[in-house]
Amino acid sequence: MGQHHHHTGQKNKKNLIIAMVMIGSWMVIQFIGGLWTGSLALLADAVHMLNDFSNLLISLVAIILAAKAVTRKRTYGNHRYEVLAALFNSVALLVISVFIFREAIVRLMSPQEIIAGGMIFIAFIGLIANIGAMFALMRGDVKDNLNMRGAYLHVLSDTLGSVAAILAGTIIYFTGWYIADPILSIIIAIMIALTAFSLLKDTVHVLLEGTPKNINLEEVENALMSIEGVTNIHDLHVWTITSGINSLTVHLIIEPSYSENHHKILLQANEYIRTKLHIDHSTVQIEKEDLREYEHQSV
Repeated sequence: MGQHHHHTGQKNKKNLIIAMVMIGSWMVIQFIGGLWTGSLALLADAVHMLNDFSNLLISLVAIILAAKAVTRKRTYGNHRYEVLAALFNSVALLVISVFIFREAIVRLMSPQEIIAGGMIFIAFIGLIANIGAMFALMRGDVKDNLNMRGAYLHVLSDTLGSVAAILAGTIIYFTGWYIADPILSIIIAIMIALTAFSLLKDTVHVLLEGTPKNINLEEVENALMSIEGVTNIHDLHVWTITSGINSLTVHLIIEPSYSENHHKILLQANEYIRTKLHIDHSTVQIEKEDLREYEHQSV
């Protein structure tokens, strides 16, 4: 699992760099174009892309820090940096959605005149850049890795913004209905907020050491109890260190007559944990039933 996570991390790192080059290149061109033409729309969109670029950079730094070796002070390594980056990105997305929503309400109250043709052209070029960055990030682990999902959602939010701008610009161009821009912006803000909240919820769940979604504790208990010689279990804990790396600890109580075969029981338990749950970081402690009763009476 460690080698697989390292390989996935390297792949995610490469795809993040590709996305950063795409976003960063267009951001610089857009900024220079804004200064040259005096277009506030170009400059504003360049600032938006700067936000995406900075969040991609945070995700990249998190991957680099997570790859650092284990130390005596951090025996699990630095994997939680990726989770913290996801937390930062989810909060940033929520802030962006609130900002967009607030600005849209202001424009609903007082619609502003918009140059539809220029708006469509700028949004279309930005859409191409964002789609390229999204394609690069989708080649990474955006489904299971919280850090990569946060980076992907940032670019997705910008892509949705470009789509909304194209639609609004088209409506305004043909109808002159300027209110289309804030209405579509509100829809996009709500979509961004929903995806950001989902990411935030998953991130907080990891930080609170909640049980991974793909693990059913009742099934784990039944499987361990089905091992011959095991009479009971306690202190079963399963949690996530970072995306793709889970840990498990459990105490197995066995019948006294199986004391000599406790190594066999331990091997069976570890085999189940490794092959069925795909958890390499586990601690299984064997306790004799009579010793357990004695400790209980002593207490």
